Amino acid sequence: MSYTLQEAEKLLSIMTQAEKAQILQWIVRDFGGAFSGIESNPGVCGGEPCIVRTRIPVWLLVQARSLGVSESELLRCYPTLRAEDLSNAWAYFRCHQEEIGRQISENEEA
Repeated sequence: MSYTLQEAEKLLSIMTQAEKAQILQWIVRDFGGAFSGIESNPGVCGGEPCIVRTRIPVWLLVQARSLGVSESELLRCYPTLRAEDLSNAWAYFRCHQEEIGRQISENEEA
């Protein structure tokens, strides 16, 4: 068992049932390719995937993180964002790295 799995096992042993259920939902969503909290509409931000309730594109958050902006800074700078929104954005990025990378490149050129 790897070090990370050992840490996860320890954390699970001290979590509440509700916390475990939330983690399970994240894992199922990640494996299933469904990304609640992320939407793409042709009339919003050129159809780029954005955080629901906002016009904040996933690529913008990923780019900010790659430049060293912390999650707490992102939440402070974008008061409409929630921690769950960032988790959704990171999960979306993990499954769509090429798409998000292309969007970052396109927006850097603009």
